[in-house]
Amino acid sequence: MLQRLVQAFWNEDVWLPPNTTWADLAPGPEKAVVYTDHRHVFVPIPLALVFITLRYLLERVIFAPFGRYLGIKDRKPKNPPLNPKLEAAYKANPRIQQQQLCALAKQLDMSERQIERWFRRRRCQHKPSTLVKFCENVFKCSFYICNFIFGLVVLWDKDWLWDIDQCYIGYPHQGITNDVWWYYMISAAFYWSLTISQFWDVRRKDFWQMFVHHIATIALLSFSWVCNLHRIGTLVLLLHDCADIFVESVKAAKYARYQKLCDALFLGLIVMWIGTRVGIFPFYIIWSTSIRAPMLLPMFPAYYIFNSLLCLLLVLHIVWTCLILQIAYYAIKAGQMKDKYDSNTNDLKNYMDGDVRSSTSELSDSPGHSNHSSPTRNHTKHE
Repeated sequence: MLQRLVQAFWNEDVWLPPNTTWADLAPGPEKAVVYTDHRHVFVPIPLALVFITLRYLLERVIFAPFGRYLGIKDRKPKNPPLNPKLEAAYKANPRIQQQQLCALAKQLDMSERQIERWFRRRRCQHKPSTLVKFCENVFKCSFYICNFIFGLVVLWDKDWLWDIDQCYIGYPHQGITNDVWWYYMISAAFYWSLTISQFWDVRRKDFWQMFVHHIATIALLSFSWVCNLHRIGTLVLLLHDCADIFVESVKAAKYARYQKLCDALFLGLIVMWIGTRVGIFPFYIIWSTSIRAPMLLPMFPAYYIFNSLLCLLLVLHIVWTCLILQIAYYAIKAGQMKDKYDSNTNDLKNYMDGDVRSSTSELSDSPGHSNHSSPTRNHTKHE
């Protein structure tokens, strides 16, 4: 029964072009090209453990000391005083309503402001310190820089980087080189590491959304690998990594309270994000997969699935672009980056190549912070 289901799922009429079988794409010494090996989709899993170990070592040996040198505090929010009735009310509804606030104030003989402050501290109780978030962003930024450079070196001499039609000409009989193999495996391993580490990282309220996102990303990489669509996959990976560098570096600069650097990087983010995500991606990548590809190779159901996912990705890009422009509006309006940036930008990477914690109330819940405060006003040590 299980075997029949597997065979039905991997139906050649769905996943492969007409007149092509899985045997045609199976690697072997007698083949004219080196095909992708479907068994290699499991290779990134042990590599992910290497990433997790590397992150642990880098955060403690390099990133955390560097953050402390920059003046970033490893200070956790203060726990609220023990109050069983407020704790029960919080578990019932973390966002207290005005009617409930008034009732609790009368019942406990406390002011409404005291109860609001207790709820605010309770919400912040398990949130990570600024240093922890800084280390996370620096690690991701370091990976995206290295992976983008590696991808550029790998693809520089590949004809499909300069002529995207080469992604389709000769498909599916396109060989894979060792450098492309490593580029795919490393990228997939990074997303596996993010998925695994979620279970012991600081748990955030978007835990399951991010978990589903990482699984979907891994599935896309795995299916494109199995179906030998690695050429277009490498272009999508390279295109996304370059903007992710700015996403993570802007947040790291924000946590370090280097306001001018944060502003400069944010301007770079706007240019890079719009240029790649709503420029090159739809008008070069998707245009090619939607218009040029049907002219150069016979279509099959799985191809439409992959192309639909690329279009879905474009919709997410447009949504995140609106968030970036909204952040830019607040920055221009006030003359500097807002703390609102930190809460909204955490939504930027809910897509194929990245991992971000979403918490739109992260700063507004913190004592002494509001959505319209700025590190420059609060702390002028770093310029």
